Amino acid sequence: MSADQAPTPRLSEPYLSVIVPAYNEETRIGDTLRALAEYLGSQTYTWELVVVDDGSTDATASLARAFARDRPQVQLLSVAHGGKGWAVNQGMLWAAGEYRFLCDADLSMPVEHLDRFLPPQSSDFDIAIGSREVAGARRIGEPYRRHLMGRVYNLLVRALAVPGLSDTQCGFKCFSSRVAEEMFPLQRLYGFAFDVEILFMARKRGLRIKEVPIDWLYRPQSKVRPYADSLAMTRDIFKIRWNHLQGRYDRAPVGP
Repeated sequence: MSADQAPTPRLSEPYLSVIVPAYNEETRIGDTLRALAEYLGSQTYTWELVVVDDGSTDATASLARAFARDRPQVQLLSVAHGGKGWAVNQGMLWAAGEYRFLCDADLSMPVEHLDRFLPPQSSDFDIAIGSREVAGARRIGEPYRRHLMGRVYNLLVRALAVPGLSDTQCGFKCFSSRVAEEMFPLQRLYGFAFDVEILFMARKRGLRIKEVPIDWLYRPQSKVRPYADSLAMTRDIFKIRWNHLQGRYDRAPVGP
C-alpha cells in the first residue's frame, strides 16, 4: 500500500468496525456506503466504516474516497488485487473495533439486521455468522438452481470441515477483536472459501460460533460464478484439511 493510498488515521478505537471488501463495485458501492453510514450514524456506539478496495479497475476506489471525504469515520484501504478473502483479511487486521463486522458490498441484508450480531441481541459468542437457513431466516428472490448448488456445497462443508453449521457462505459475519486478531493472521486461503477456513480454525480452537437469522435478498450482479467458484471452493475444502494435517494453522504464513 503506497503512502497516498493510506487511510486517514482513526480518531479513536471504535466499538464497531464495519469492513466492506469491494472489487469493481462502482454501480452499487455508493448506495451501500450511504445506507451503512446513515444507519451507523443513528446508533449510540462509536463506529468506523472501512472499505477495502481489492485492486479495482473501475471507479470503486475514487467513489469510496469521495464518500469518505469530510467523513472521518469512513476509511478507504486500497490493496493489490488478491481476492475477496485477501481483502477481508487486510480489513479485519487493519480495523480497530471491539467488534468487526464483515459486510458484502451488495448489502443484500437489511442494514437494520446488523444489531442482531451485537450485544445485547447476540451475546456469549466469538463469531456470529449470518444465516439464510436457520429458523427465522428468509431468502428472497434466489433462483432455485443457485439455492440447490449452495446447499450441496454446505453438505460438503459440514461433512469435511465445519459440522453443524447450516450456512457458512453468507457474507455477513461478526468477530470479536480478540478472535479477529487471533484467526486472520493464520489465514491461508484468499478466495471465496476463506469463510470455511476461518470457521474451521475457530472450531478446532473451541470458539463459540452463533448463527444469526437474516433476510437475504438475491442480487443478480453477484461476483460469484456458480460453477467455476463452486469447483474452486470444493478444492479448497480439501486444502483446508491438508493444511490442518500439515500443521499450517499453528503458525502464521510468511507474506501474502
